Amino acid sequence: MIRRRLLRTRLALACTGAVALVTLGVCGAAYSIARYELAHQLDLQLTQQAALLRREYRNPQPGVLQGECRFLAAPACAQFVPDKAAPTPVGYLLPVTDATREVAANRRGVFRTDLVIDGHRARMVTVPVPGGALQVALRADATDQGVRHAGELMAAVAGAGVLLAGGLGYVVARAGLRPVATLTETAERIAATRDTGVRIDLPPGRGEDELTRLAVSFNTMLGELEQSVAAQRRLVADASHELRTPLTALRTNAELLIHDLTESQRSRAVAGLQRQLREVTGLVNDLIELARDEEPQALVEDVRLAPLIEHCVATAREHWPGTVFEVAVAGADLTVPGVPARLARLVTNLLDNAAKFSPPGGPVEVELAGSTLIVRDHGPGITPDDLPYIFDRFYRASAARALPGSGLGLAMARQIARAHGADLVAEAAPGGGALFRLTFRR
Repeated sequence: MIRRRLLRTRLALACTGAVALVTLGVCGAAYSIARYELAHQLDLQLTQQAALLRREYRNPQPGVLQGECRFLAAPACAQFVPDKAAPTPVGYLLPVTDATREVAANRRGVFRTDLVIDGHRARMVTVPVPGGALQVALRADATDQGVRHAGELMAAVAGAGVLLAGGLGYVVARAGLRPVATLTETAERIAATRDTGVRIDLPPGRGEDELTRLAVSFNTMLGELEQSVAAQRRLVADASHELRTPLTALRTNAELLIHDLTESQRSRAVAGLQRQLREVTGLVNDLIELARDEEPQALVEDVRLAPLIEHCVATAREHWPGTVFEVAVAGADLTVPGVPARLARLVTNLLDNAAKFSPPGGPVEVELAGSTLIVRDHGPGITPDDLPYIFDRFYRASAARALPGSGLGLAMARQIARAHGADLVAEAAPGGGALFRLTFRR
């Protein structure tokens, strides 16, 4: 909970900071523009006032022409500075500098400057006129007041924007992290109850954004987890059921050996013990093989399929002497990456399954064409009802329940095929029997 609040706080602060920076930037830019425009308006007024005075005073006398700018309501202060020094001293209201003399001597163009008149800031322009320079000044009280009002207004807007950004940041963080909070609560509920059937409820009409995709992926993961847990429970239940019969037989035969038995009875009991031990051992080994999630990468190598299939067929002929294996292997140079022992187990399981269902003396056809291995028998085949479940663990078709085996061979074969990037499918063979097709993807 603390971490989630910290994340929400960080997101809110980030949103607030981003919006606040934008607000401050916009207000700062607006203030700069307003100050520039007000100063520009003052300069335009100075230029217009200078043009009016030039037309009004065509032959001005050196000295002050207008001096009312000491008062806020006065239009302007103006004075004429001749290009040459007057024979008698002239009193000036505005400062006369070297730059002013250069304008008067027509060696410099118009220039503007700031100054202070009677403690008030003013703006002055110096323009060349015939015979000298004309200086015009205006008080900048109105401009300064406008700039100050603009600054106060922008500061108020910026403050309100920061407060609004804080509120929006909190709302955005709360709304944005709601799916994450739901995801966290779902994970915590699953961890507490171990109920993998829980799902995240997605609101209708929500777009395909990142959080929605995360929720969909999480639901998909929960579905896979639920299937995995269900498969594990089913595997344990099925394994318990399959082990119960041979273990009961083992216990019965072991108890028989305690009593006084004839030699033939003892021999039958020992043979039964050995048979049941083999079944239990095979079942346990198959369960261990099925418990592997993937093939060990360190053992992967390039495996030539043709010699491996011929070796598996030779071994199957020894185990099933009453079955005829017809082999047609093409593409002797075809190699696939994999673990040789695991691939041999895959092919052996297919051959054992075909031999188990073949009638006495019936053929099992083994064909390698390109990258596809086909194993076909001429037994009772696979019914449409059994076909979808033929690769399930411990599944036995109605025709196979009287035959030996644990029902794990085909499940193990498909697992090995998938681990090697191959597709294993089963289908009813034309004319009867079952056909298994193993295709390696190149």
